Amino acid sequence: MHVSPFLAYWTGLPKPYDQARAESGLQHWRDAAERTGDEALAAFARELAEDPAGRALLTAVFGNSPFLSQCLLSDPHYFRTLVTDGADVAFPALLDETHARLRNETDTGRLMRELRRAKRRAALAIALADIAGCWPLPRVTEALSAFADAALRLAVAHLLRRSAAAGEFALADEADPERGSGFFVLGMGKLGAEELNYSSDIDLMIFYVPERIAYTGDRSLQDCMVHLTRELVRVIEQRTEDGYVFRTDLRLRPDPGATPVAMSVLAAETYYESMGQNWERAAMIKARPVAGDREAATEFLHRLAPYVWRKHLDFAAIQDIHSIKRQIDTHRGGYRIEVKGQNLKLGGGGIREIEFFAQTQQLIWGGRMPGLRSPRTCEALEALAAAGRIEKRVAEDLIAAYRFLRQVEHRLQMIEDRQTHIVPADEAGLNRLASFLGFPGSDEFAEVLLRHLRAVQRHYDALFAESVSLGGPGNLVFTGADPDPETLQTLAGLGFRNGEGVARVIMGWHHGRYPATRSVRARELLTELMPALLTALSKTASPDAAFMKFNDFLSRLPAGVQLFSLFYSNPALLDLVAEIMGNAPRLADLLAHRPILLDGVLTPGFYKPLAKAGTLARELEAALRQARDFEAALDITRRWVNDKKFQLGVQILRNVTKSDATGAGFADVAEVSIRALLPWVEEDFARRHGRVPGSRMAIVAMGKLGGREMLVGSDLDLVFVYDNPEGAEASDGPRPLTPHEYYARLSRLLISAITAQTAEGRLYEVDMRLRPSGTSGPIASSLEAFVRYQKESAWTWEHQALTRARVISGPSALRRAISKAVRAVLTRRRDSVQLARDVADMRERIGRERPGESVWDVKNVRGGLIDVEFIAQFLQLRHAHDHREILARNTIEALEKVSAAGLLPAETASELVAAARQWQRILGLLRLCYRVPFPEEEAQEGSRRVLVEAAEAVDFPDLEQKMAATAERVHGIFRELILVPAGTEVRDPQTERSP
Repeated sequence: MHVSPFLAYWTGLPKPYDQARAESGLQHWRDAAERTGDEALAAFARELAEDPAGRALLTAVFGNSPFLSQCLLSDPHYFRTLVTDGADVAFPALLDETHARLRNETDTGRLMRELRRAKRRAALAIALADIAGCWPLPRVTEALSAFADAALRLAVAHLLRRSAAAGEFALADEADPERGSGFFVLGMGKLGAEELNYSSDIDLMIFYVPERIAYTGDRSLQDCMVHLTRELVRVIEQRTEDGYVFRTDLRLRPDPGATPVAMSVLAAETYYESMGQNWERAAMIKARPVAGDREAATEFLHRLAPYVWRKHLDFAAIQDIHSIKRQIDTHRGGYRIEVKGQNLKLGGGGIREIEFFAQTQQLIWGGRMPGLRSPRTCEALEALAAAGRIEKRVAEDLIAAYRFLRQVEHRLQMIEDRQTHIVPADEAGLNRLASFLGFPGSDEFAEVLLRHLRAVQRHYDALFAESVSLGGPGNLVFTGADPDPETLQTLAGLGFRNGEGVARVIMGWHHGRYPATRSVRARELLTELMPALLTALSKTASPDAAFMKFNDFLSRLPAGVQLFSLFYSNPALLDLVAEIMGNAPRLADLLAHRPILLDGVLTPGFYKPLAKAGTLARELEAALRQARDFEAALDITRRWVNDKKFQLGVQILRNVTKSDATGAGFADVAEVSIRALLPWVEEDFARRHGRVPGSRMAIVAMGKLGGREMLVGSDLDLVFVYDNPEGAEASDGPRPLTPHEYYARLSRLLISAITAQTAEGRLYEVDMRLRPSGTSGPIASSLEAFVRYQKESAWTWEHQALTRARVISGPSALRRAISKAVRAVLTRRRDSVQLARDVADMRERIGRERPGESVWDVKNVRGGLIDVEFIAQFLQLRHAHDHREILARNTIEALEKVSAAGLLPAETASELVAAARQWQRILGLLRLCYRVPFPEEEAQEGSRRVLVEAAEAVDFPDLEQKMAATAERVHGIFRELILVPAGTEVRDPQTERSP
């Protein structure tokens, strides 16, 4: 065989860059042909190497591309066919031969080997046709795409046939498994546009139509489709000793972080129509059926056409699409134009800018002009120019640049079969690339490259000249499939430790994973708010924790537009929300359940003290007039109470009001809500059981409510007392009850009304342990039983608790009777030594159960709040017989009265009052910020700052020193007033623990 006649096809070849490799390759070529044992092939090899044109062909490969050299040497028979037939004949024949060999293949391993062998041959044929100038760029990319299509179709047909044989489903057409299968593969990106690059991965989306599948398998249909998809990826992508076919990427599917790799068409259509983003619309421009049930795929794309191609002029899409480009600008070198190290795909003036230029204009105008919808970049630019949407010169510049950049990209990838787009940064690598492209030197190559890059940049910048930056503190872009590298840097700079996690959560917001972000308008507002939101969260002590709390808040919102609009109009609200999320989890929970609470922040007087109890009562009564039934009254009351709790909590958090000063406000809110609910509870109860003639019930507040010292999260200590002056034996309703049963059940119903979890949450927890006889006593006591118990059976600690007793509801006569009985008990003469022993003993018990080992356990630590309260209670019980004027339910008020009566030195009283205020302030903030004991070692800086400001300390160490000093002084006073008079037999729990 004489080779000369065939070599006229192979012209325009580049010179070898590495002459030594070229010469070595010639010898390897001869040796490879000899090893086959085919004398005709060996003769062909010798003649080709000796012919000048044949030698030029071989050295163009050996001297420029190690990868192509390997392909050539591993398959000399096919190279001979390629040389003699030419790529125009050899490549289509390769596709036909591969299809004929594998269309009925049943062995997966053999299928994988043969596809990889065919891929190697296709790569060699297409590369030689490219570097010899036999094929223009469109023919090269079409051939690469055609082989991908063929490989995918063979793999899908094989897997469908295999699954059918395993009993998963019945094939609609056994001769053509793809037809009517209900399973299809869409090629996206460059595959969809038939513009694959030389070492490209392939972007796929895989869907199925349940109605078209005669499924008979044991697992779910979705599990079957997902397994089939994963097998498809393995067949195509897995690297074996024979190489791989294509790398695959399934991340362009709807919300890839939350959806299976194969989706039903209904799920996909629902997503696109309700939550699809503009960048996904842009991606769908290139969608093309490539394998599987083509009819189903075509129907699917037809149904999605209105989503992609909107009839109105969609200028709003430009900004969103441009944000993706700005995301890419930051990746692998960013937005720069140079030669060495330039990213031809993602860098300034690169391929992606040309593609985005075309796609944005297609999205804007394609809804009204179907002729602009071509998935191919150059065709789209030509159509845009023909339609007058862009200037002809602009289209020509972009097309010329696109073809040149793609050619350079292909040469880069042919060298080592690497998916790279980056021009070598070293001089040798640059010279090698220039030579492979046919340039005499790197300077000439650089001149042409820069001319094209700058032309693209100029036209792209002109197109997006009016785009508004989505940044703020830095790049903040959350579109696309992967986190943007520069955005991650921005997040790190803002103080977020898990920037990638934050970015992926925000990407989920943009995918509409929460109801609040499912509307387009909500996502648009959220995008505009993102810089301010992240900046606000970054100012908290732990930005990551604050962000996740905000994410939890967002996840519970039923809708987002109204709230995001509120943030947009009132940016200061974002700072408040961030502070709440970062420093006050209790408020964060309230806000998560009722975002409308933020409306109150904007009302006049939000940061002023609450109105008096009478005004609050009228306000709640007015709201309850809207209630139609008992359940509505419960919810209205909860909403009102939560509004007030939120207002007081924000005032504490912002240090507008000290937490020791809000105790009365919290108590007023609780008292007003109880009194407002009681008539509803009584009415509901009376419908079943009537009323006890002449009898009523009173509610006695104890503890923090009784002393008007409530904190965020305080429960309610309640005691229920009833009278029966007329001696009624039963209630007068349909189901009568004795007075004892009646008030016990009525009390339980009221407790349930207070504690029940409704859609609006619960009002309070209720603690009944301070009732007569504690947990073993009746829920409600008669007046006589209450008085008798307090006189005859109550322990000293119960009388201590009684110092705070305050009747908050009930008929005036009963209220007076209870108050009189309480006063009589408190003013009883007592043995001062025994009283001291009883109080000390109770304190010891508490110390054993709750040791208070850290000063941050401000309630239980020795010298903490309990000690101050016990001192006040002890002094009242000891002296009230002779000084009734000292009785006061509030700890600070009681200490002041005791001092005014001359029963406590003024200096000591001042120290105790100051300690009470300090402990209440700190405890109030700790309850606001933490649900568990203060994590001293892990305390967030924001929480520390709030505590320091509230306690008027210099810094955190100064605050701890002040607290320790306060505890020491209070404990000294407690020892002097109580422990010493109690006698030496009483142990001090601080220094001696019981086993």
